[in-house]
Amino acid sequence: MLLVIDVGNTNTTVGVFDGSKLKSHWRLMSERHTADEVGIYLLNLLRTADIDPRSIDGAIMASVVPPLDGAFSEGIDRYLGRTCLKVSTDLDLGIVIGYGAPHEVGADRIVDAVAGVARYGAPLVIADFGTAITLNVIDAKGVYLGGAIAPGLMTSMEALFGRTAKLPKIALEAPSSVIGRTTMESIQAGILYGNAGLVDGLVRRIWDALGRKTTVIATGGLASAVAAHSETIETVDPWLTLEGLRILYERNGVPRS
Repeated sequence: MLLVIDVGNTNTTVGVFDGSKLKSHWRLMSERHTADEVGIYLLNLLRTADIDPRSIDGAIMASVVPPLDGAFSEGIDRYLGRTCLKVSTDLDLGIVIGYGAPHEVGADRIVDAVAGVARYGAPLVIADFGTAITLNVIDAKGVYLGGAIAPGLMTSMEALFGRTAKLPKIALEAPSSVIGRTTMESIQAGILYGNAGLVDGLVRRIWDALGRKTTVIATGGLASAVAAHSETIETVDPWLTLEGLRILYERNGVPRS
C-alpha cells in the first residue's frame, strides 16, 4: 500500500492507496510536530482504519510548509521504515511546466495538475480551495501555464473578524438570497457568493486568454461550499491531490519492497 501526504498551511491531508483505490483518507490540522509525534500520529491513523503499518511499502509527500518537511520524512522513515519521496519539479511529472520560474510552482499545484490532466484531459482549469484559492491552468498541449492565487475563504473570514470587533463569527453556509437580511446572512453572502463570483470571473478571463473554454474542476476542503454557487465549476473532486501523489509515485518508478 502507498502512503500519500499533502502538507498545506492550514490542513494536512493523508491517504492510503491500495493499488489505484483510495482505501482511507484523513484531513487534519497542520501543526508543528517532532518526528516521533508524526510517526506515532501516522501509526494511530493507520490502526483506526485497520491498516497494518507493515503493509505500507511506499510513501510520497507534497509540502508547501518547509519547516514541517523534516519531521514528516524522519517520522515516516523511523516508524514505517520507508523513505518518503518528495514532490518537486525534479521528478518525472508527465507534464511540461511552462511557468517562468518552474521551481517556484507549489508542490500542491504540480500534483493537482498531474492528476487533473490524467483524469480530465486538457485544456483544464483546476480551482483548489485551501488556505489560498489557486487556479491552475493547463493548455491543450498539456503544458502547465500558471494561474492565479487569491485569499482563501477561511483566510478572508479571519481577516474580516480580526479587524471588525462587532461582527459575529458565522457558519460557512450560503443564505437563501445574495441580499442578506441579517448581519450573519450578509457575511455569508459576501464570503460564499463573493468567492464563487471571484472564481467565475477569473475563469472567464482565463478562457479569454486561452481563446477557448475549458473543463473546470474544483478540489480542496471547501470546494463543495463554493462550487454549489459557481457558474463555471463543473466537477468537485475533493481528493484530486492525493490521486496526483499516487500517479507521481508510480510514474517515477520508485521500487516497493
